[in-house]
Amino acid sequence: MTRPKEGLTFLDVPEPPYTRAVLGVYELTRTERLRDLYTWAYERSAQEYLAIKQNLADPDPTRLAYRALIKDTVHGVVTNLPKDGLAWIDARLGQMRADRRALVRAHVIDDLRRLHEGVLARYG
Repeated sequence: MTRPKEGLTFLDVPEPPYTRAVLGVYELTRTERLRDLYTWAYERSAQEYLAIKQNLADPDPTRLAYRALIKDTVHGVVTNLPKDGLAWIDARLGQMRADRRALVRAHVIDDLRRLHEGVLARYG
C-alpha cells in the first residue's frame, strides 16, 4: 500500500511511519499510531499554512473592483496597438473619478509591463 501523494495533512509525511501506522490498523486493529501520525501531520500542515498566510499580502481592493475593466483595457491596448497607448488608456478610463482612474491606470500599466506569453490567455 502506498501513502497518498496529495492532501493537506499527509503531504511530505515520511513513508516508514505512515506504513507502520496503516499496517497497525489493518493487521492489529490498533489506531493509535495512525491517530498520532495524523495529528502530527495536521499540526505541521496548520503551522505551514499560518506561515504562508502571514506572508501573503491583502488583496488590492481597486484591482478586485475593476478587474474586468483592467483586463479589457490591457486587451484593448494589445489588440489595437494605439500609437499613444497612455492616451488610449486615459480615454478608456475617462469617465471615472480622478482618484480611481489613477489607481486603475497604474494597474493597467503594471499589467502591460508584466505581460508575457504565459499570461496572454488571462487577457483574452
